Amino acid sequence: MKRKNNKKSKKIWLKIPLLIIFLAALGMGGYAYSIYHNAKSTVNKKINEPVDTIDTASTKKKMKATEPLNILLLGVDQRGNDKGRSDALVLLSLDPKKDSMQLISIPRDTRAMIAGKGIEDKINHAYAYGGADMAVATVESFLDIDLDYYVRMNMEGLEELVDQLGTIEVDNEVEWNDGKYNFTKGPVALDGDKTMHYVRMRKQDPAGDFGRTERQRKVIEGIIDQGASVGSVNKINGMIDVLGNNMATNMDFNDMKDLLFGYKNVRKNVVSYMMEGSGTNIDGIYYYLVPEEEVSKVQGMIAGA
Repeated sequence: MKRKNNKKSKKIWLKIPLLIIFLAALGMGGYAYSIYHNAKSTVNKKINEPVDTIDTASTKKKMKATEPLNILLLGVDQRGNDKGRSDALVLLSLDPKKDSMQLISIPRDTRAMIAGKGIEDKINHAYAYGGADMAVATVESFLDIDLDYYVRMNMEGLEELVDQLGTIEVDNEVEWNDGKYNFTKGPVALDGDKTMHYVRMRKQDPAGDFGRTERQRKVIEGIIDQGASVGSVNKINGMIDVLGNNMATNMDFNDMKDLLFGYKNVRKNVVSYMMEGSGTNIDGIYYYLVPEEEVSKVQGMIAGA
């Protein structure tokens, strides 16, 4: 009788760990479903903002066939009720057949014909005139290309996003002090507020706007690296909420899934490029003039020539 009880006791102790594992799996499954549902709802109800300029049906066909895609990234400096201007314009060109990705920066002071306005102005003013739709149309006209998607991110949202992650790390190349923070050369840890000081500095950078654009890129890379770390898994829902309040794109949730799985290897070969030109003053206003030869060069880069 005693031996039978011992056997029964052993079976119970074997079942307890299995029960714990099972319950843990259920918990993780529920958490994973919660994240998935939150992400899908946030993207489709808050983030998804189609624009008339882009033929979404045509783009979906290109994505299903895993053809090269062109995505305009708009970093918008928007504070309070101010509509804001596109502080950063980056063309993200993806080629899944070559496992390559190009980030082509368009200087924000570039003089261009503003689509729908019929005037030449700084290219970053297009967003202030007519939002993402006009910004997309202006870049398409300026480069004579078709854009497939756009992603707009409010620069103020970077502060919240970094704070959700805790801190990010960047490799700083210019030493300066802005009166609040001291930025030394080398690895620098940034919280949300320090991140905004880091990306907004221009006057103490010998490279001016070009240096500022480079720092913006470093911050984005730092966010991606920290966001992909295991320690940040429990912060995903918070990050989704921040993006829901600060991001807009014509992608829906299914587009994002297709992009994730069909274009996942494009980060194997990354090329960063800043369009080149020269600065000048016209009627007392500073503009950056990009010659036709430079536009043709970028068109060749996008086409894979």
